[in-house]
Amino acid sequence: MFFPARATGYLLLIVLFIWAQTAIAQKLQWSADGNRFYSFSDQGISSIDPVHPENNKVFMTQKELTPAGATGALSVQSFTISPDGGRILLFANTQRVWRENTRGDYWIFDRGAQKLTQLGRGLPAASLMFAKFSPDGKKVAYVSKHNIYIEDLQDQKRTAVTGDGTDRIINGTFDWAYEEEFGCQDGFRWSPDGSRIAYWKLDARNIRNFLMINNTDSLYPFTIPVEYPKVGQNPSACTIWLFDIANGKTSQAAIEGDPVQHYIPRMEWTPRGESVILQQLNRQQNDSRIFLVDAASAKARQIYHETDAAWIDIKSRWNDNDPSGWDWVNANGEFLWLSEKNGWRQIYKLDLTGKETLITREAYDVIQFNLFDAPTQTIYFAASPENATQNYLYKISLKGGKAVRVTPASLKGTNKYTISPNGKIAILNHSSATELANGAIVSLPDHRELAKARRVLAANAGDPKTEFFKLKTADGIELDGWMVKPVPFDPQKKYPVVFYVYGEPASQTVLDKYGTGKNFLYNGSMANDGYVYISLENRGAPAPKGSQWRKAIYRNIGRINIRDQAMGAKEILKWDFIDSSRVAVWGWSGGGSSTLNLLFQYPEIYKTGIAIAAVTNQLLYDNIYQERYMGVPVSSNEDFVKGSPITYARNLRGNLLYIHGTGDDNVHYQNAEMLINELIRQGKQFQLMSYPNRTHSISEGEGTGAHLSALYTHYLKAHCPPGGQ
Repeated sequence: MFFPARATGYLLLIVLFIWAQTAIAQKLQWSADGNRFYSFSDQGISSIDPVHPENNKVFMTQKELTPAGATGALSVQSFTISPDGGRILLFANTQRVWRENTRGDYWIFDRGAQKLTQLGRGLPAASLMFAKFSPDGKKVAYVSKHNIYIEDLQDQKRTAVTGDGTDRIINGTFDWAYEEEFGCQDGFRWSPDGSRIAYWKLDARNIRNFLMINNTDSLYPFTIPVEYPKVGQNPSACTIWLFDIANGKTSQAAIEGDPVQHYIPRMEWTPRGESVILQQLNRQQNDSRIFLVDAASAKARQIYHETDAAWIDIKSRWNDNDPSGWDWVNANGEFLWLSEKNGWRQIYKLDLTGKETLITREAYDVIQFNLFDAPTQTIYFAASPENATQNYLYKISLKGGKAVRVTPASLKGTNKYTISPNGKIAILNHSSATELANGAIVSLPDHRELAKARRVLAANAGDPKTEFFKLKTADGIELDGWMVKPVPFDPQKKYPVVFYVYGEPASQTVLDKYGTGKNFLYNGSMANDGYVYISLENRGAPAPKGSQWRKAIYRNIGRINIRDQAMGAKEILKWDFIDSSRVAVWGWSGGGSSTLNLLFQYPEIYKTGIAIAAVTNQLLYDNIYQERYMGVPVSSNEDFVKGSPITYARNLRGNLLYIHGTGDDNVHYQNAEMLINELIRQGKQFQLMSYPNRTHSISEGEGTGAHLSALYTHYLKAHCPPGGQ
């Protein structure tokens, strides 16, 4: 599972794990007609009718999934059916690349011959990536070791599209930073007629390796290199190339702009295949251009241009971190586009000349584009105009007009829809702070329930209650928050307060969904032990409150978000039942950074902090994320320094527990060691826990989760004692 850059850490990991175990996965594989989806089970691959489960059937048996001479069936992660339905492309034996299992073996099952054949014979085992049928279903293209190949399914003859791939010349896929920060993984596209392949080429030869060290798995330590461009360092050069299958010639797309100082996070073929369409961002990510590249000449022309005083989000930020695909509405090349240039994230229709038409005109944010239903000319999208902590399905005509809420008023909270390709049914996962009801099947657009939720978790009457509230700071900023009070609660007593914080543009903490208000890192019940548990949402969080709210943090990470949190805490400390002498704060990743900044910048408020996997110096993080929100440091690093916790370490007065995995390829352990040195230099006492070779999630290895939880709980109880007084 992918986590956003500097995600909210262990709490988010466990919440998402519970969500995944109780919900139907959001990225379902639907049948061509959109009436069924596929599921993996002990029987093999099943075809599921979500409305009439009695019609479920086995699509591929375990026997059909077993190669000749093998003792067991393939462990299949996903599959694709050829256009004529005669062949099935199976992805098995998958291996992790950075964040997800995108590398493995591919097999072709011929339904007529009832035969399994492995692709890429002679290439390294489990080295194939992103295999895709050609439009006629007679060939498959894939990536292996940073080169692209085409394999003919009749004779298994293999043609190399590229031959220069190395660990630093990357064809058909992406480097660490592109995947982490843009969600880019699959880096090549078949043309609609199958005559060409367009692909990305990244030149990472000038990207320095960050060397992690493994001291525990052998007699002598060894290093683990990660190509990692830090703030102020140039990114990989990015270019687009076109391969003509008939003559074997390759042409570079003639796109204006230095390929080192620009990013290309999106590229697809236009519907008729005459051109490739792509989005280019400048290094600072506040200048976005759309180009058309002629397939025959490789010449490019700009059709659309947008700028922003802060940054421009690409499709991955409103599409579950998946920037692939282009939201076409017809074969003429008109498509849907999201922009915040009017102050709200709104839907536009663009054509291939760049002509635009605003579709959603009301003053609220589109959270996510869900589906365009061509037969009815209806756009489905997520929004929550009245409450930034919730999520509902809306619809609007392609012609515009007033958007209509589809989600019934009774479903208060967060509602996630997986809509079938035909737009007629959707799988609904409903969640709120008090209940979880997943897998309901509803018809669209009337939202009639066709099948009830498969599992419901509901809070009991005596359970701790998550309360949502708003407060206004001394700066006049209104913050959303949630709170869980002790059980039992005595308003005449004063209780310790623990703040959970994230605070950066990658994630929200104040959401009306199941798990909110629960601290899964704490052993036992915080409420029953006598803690008040609170989280506040500061400016800069990706809440649907308008671009001014979200982008107020531009060049201000570590300052404006920290002030909002501290000023909010000051208001909370005025409450009669809060003990201002027992105030703790904790967070993971970006939340770890915020924890340190709060502890160091406002030591008069926060007495205890637990910071996990924090960026202690913003200049140590990757360039795509940090430069997007802080600008490119050209002549000065001043903003980065002023927002970094290490700058304020001298102010530590309270109790600090710092935790980090030494194998963290995202937020490097270097952050911990630099902070340690500064705290030593300043004569500050603190506690440290290093987890050898653990990554950003600190989840690997037997006993790790239990140890971390026990450590967290013991430290909190010791330095911020629970209970009313």
